[in-house]
Amino acid sequence: MSKAEIINDEALQHHTPMMRQYWRLKQDHKDYMLFYRMGDFYELFYDDAKRAAELLDITLTKRGSSAGEPIPMAGVPFHAVDSYLARIVKLGESVAICEQVGDPATSKGPVERKVVRIVTPGTLYDENLLDALSENILAAVYKKHQQYGLACLDMASGRFWLSEFDNELAIQAELHRVKPAELLLADNQQDLSHLVKSSVQWQPDWEFDYEQNLDKLLNHFKVKSLASFGCEDYRLAVSTAGVVLEYAKKTQLNALPHIRMLQRLSDADHLVLDPATRKNLELTENIQGQSHNTLFEVMNSTKTVMGGRLLKRWLHSPLSKRTSVEKRLEAVSALKNDLVYSDLQSHLKEIADIERIVTRLALGSASPRDLKRLEQGLRKSEDIKEYLSSHQVQLPLVESIKPLPNVQELLERAIIEQPPMVIRDGGVIAEGYHTELDELRNLANDASDFMLQLEQREKERSGINTLKVGYNKVHGFYIEISRAQSDLAPAEYVRRQTLKNAERFITPELKEYEEKVLSSKTRALTLEKRLYDELVQQLQEHVADIQSTAAAIAELDVFACFAERAENLNLSRPEFSDNTGISITAGRHPVVEYHSKEPFIPNDLELSPNRRSLIITGPNMGGKSTYMRQAALITLLAYTGSFVPAESATIGPIDRIFTRIGASDDLASGRSTFMVEMSETANILNNATANSLVLLDEIGRGTSTFDGLALASATMRYINEKLNSLTLFATHYFELTQQIQEWQDCANVHFGASEYESEQTGSTKLVFSHQVAEGPANQSYGIQVAQLAGLPNAVIHNAKALLSYFEQNGTHNEQAQEVMPQLDLLEETEVQTQVPNEALQLLEDIAPDDLSPREALELLYKLKESLK
Repeated sequence: MSKAEIINDEALQHHTPMMRQYWRLKQDHKDYMLFYRMGDFYELFYDDAKRAAELLDITLTKRGSSAGEPIPMAGVPFHAVDSYLARIVKLGESVAICEQVGDPATSKGPVERKVVRIVTPGTLYDENLLDALSENILAAVYKKHQQYGLACLDMASGRFWLSEFDNELAIQAELHRVKPAELLLADNQQDLSHLVKSSVQWQPDWEFDYEQNLDKLLNHFKVKSLASFGCEDYRLAVSTAGVVLEYAKKTQLNALPHIRMLQRLSDADHLVLDPATRKNLELTENIQGQSHNTLFEVMNSTKTVMGGRLLKRWLHSPLSKRTSVEKRLEAVSALKNDLVYSDLQSHLKEIADIERIVTRLALGSASPRDLKRLEQGLRKSEDIKEYLSSHQVQLPLVESIKPLPNVQELLERAIIEQPPMVIRDGGVIAEGYHTELDELRNLANDASDFMLQLEQREKERSGINTLKVGYNKVHGFYIEISRAQSDLAPAEYVRRQTLKNAERFITPELKEYEEKVLSSKTRALTLEKRLYDELVQQLQEHVADIQSTAAAIAELDVFACFAERAENLNLSRPEFSDNTGISITAGRHPVVEYHSKEPFIPNDLELSPNRRSLIITGPNMGGKSTYMRQAALITLLAYTGSFVPAESATIGPIDRIFTRIGASDDLASGRSTFMVEMSETANILNNATANSLVLLDEIGRGTSTFDGLALASATMRYINEKLNSLTLFATHYFELTQQIQEWQDCANVHFGASEYESEQTGSTKLVFSHQVAEGPANQSYGIQVAQLAGLPNAVIHNAKALLSYFEQNGTHNEQAQEVMPQLDLLEETEVQTQVPNEALQLLEDIAPDDLSPREALELLYKLKESLK
């Protein structure tokens, strides 16, 4: 039966009672896979079962029949459900979790069930479903009159913010930064689905109505206007924020009390980085989409996962206001002095992810271990506050740490030292916390003493030496007598079970005690669960203070990380200037230096009002791209509030960073490498300003020489004459280096290389200086680099001959075509004989008759080594 066939109650009457219950729940959750709790399993039926079997690689089976048809079924164990949910949500599916809420002992017919939660890609907060170092965002976008409203929610932390944009490129850049796991769009705006790769949920257009969404936000935050959040004029963004909040509440079946703030973000608050720039600078992902060889990998020495997530966010959102940046730098300097950061980090590493724990607490799903880690986190937060105060470190954010000693004391009294993961089987509440619970537990615990006393007494009374008193969960208490002595059992003994070599009995006294003990266990577990729920409710009153502490600890962690990196990576505090330009002395690429086995060669950079653009020439592998990227990364780190890899750096106002580096295609969208290059260049030329830092590498190389040169020249002219951006332009078109006389405020710099002839082999070697120098390069060394890359000698030989010819005759001299060298792709061995070879030279020099056996052996080793 498919979803389309779920029509009315009349059709359901043909199903079994349990299937009728299932279909009624399924009708209310048609868009979700229904995980239907049955005992120790979550079962899926019909189309859901088939889909789950396909996605999760689990067995598709059948469960009897209903309405005359077999019921397709698949299931997962309840104790392992998190791993299956994690997999299925990553595939973009959403799941409705249906639990048993009735008592099987008193239920007539199927046990009552209801959907208690809906799990979607953008609304996760469970520890086991999330990447500890990554945010999981639910977002909504709405477009009207070429304006875009955006709202984003991180369910796991409660961070909720909105923005507005006036063009598609800007909203796309922000979505690329946020990378939402789930995107809500109006069903009549399907053209927006291309903005970002996310799981899309289509909502009716009327749900984006401004007035109704404003009311939803005002009611949730219990305010009369959004002026306190600075969002009252963001009509489109308010429309999307209401949709996000309502969707989150519907899926969680919860009022979401941990969402307490609505933050307004705008381009004016941060440096703008477009998607290509984020990708090219490899901030948190490398070009292959992996986490190694990234700026985050090098800069991350945070000790808490909260700090790690915040560091990622800061690297993707450099600040634009100098006052805000200077406050961060002051905090880093304060922690760097006297190595305060070292002891601070030792405290920080003992703090759990209280940012996400407090969310689970607010939503009523915190585990016993969550509460114990929360207690430890609050205690360590108090230690940190005292430590910073004792060392006279004045940081305003320290006041946001609320250690809550009363909460610490409550948790210490209530929860045992090593609690189980779940409350289900009890054993969580500490002894001494509640008198009645202790009495019920003692009654059950006294059973061992009772059994020993009863056994001794009955042995003496009956004279049966094989008599034993025991207990198991299946049969309860019993008196066991060996088969040989079972006939000696007293008359009041009632046979309970027959074994191979023994008989088990029960007595009225033992039966009464059994009922008393089992009743006490049930009552103790029921009471313990109630006490735990009451404890969670008590703690929910402190959610705001705990969130404040978590945010402050995360920020402290990043500042301590920056201080530690500054000390151990030899970073310097940047300076800021009101004057346009970037001045860097002995700058280094942090990632390349970190992974390099050789000492990194630093370089200076000077951009100013009279020197806005640099044309950079030199050989491939010479260091041009590294030089450009390090300029961008130093600037980005400075505006993030970090010290930078340079002896000194003074940076003027920057509003955006643009990079056009490397070659890639987008065949799925029908765009070639050159088309991607031109699209990224167009984005830069249409959006860069006089305060933008622009990096351009090899513009025009994807087409013919003259087309490419023309495009490169025109692009550079436009930047210099129209945009006046601070620009680093790397090229192999030497013609551009001659045109700077026409362009104001432009200079040539180059990276050099030198050739030398190996004394051993006689071959020419190429050595890169990796040092920037004024003026243009005198040659490209393309053929030498190709030789280093391992191109066949025949190709290198022919390329050198062609190069010599082109340099003398040009490439389009028709009269000279008759003298074009007639080149053959010679056999590799023929070409090799034309160049000096160490092995051949050794063979020519030897006198075989004069060699001793030892000398001959040494010669063989030399020959073998020379062939390498």
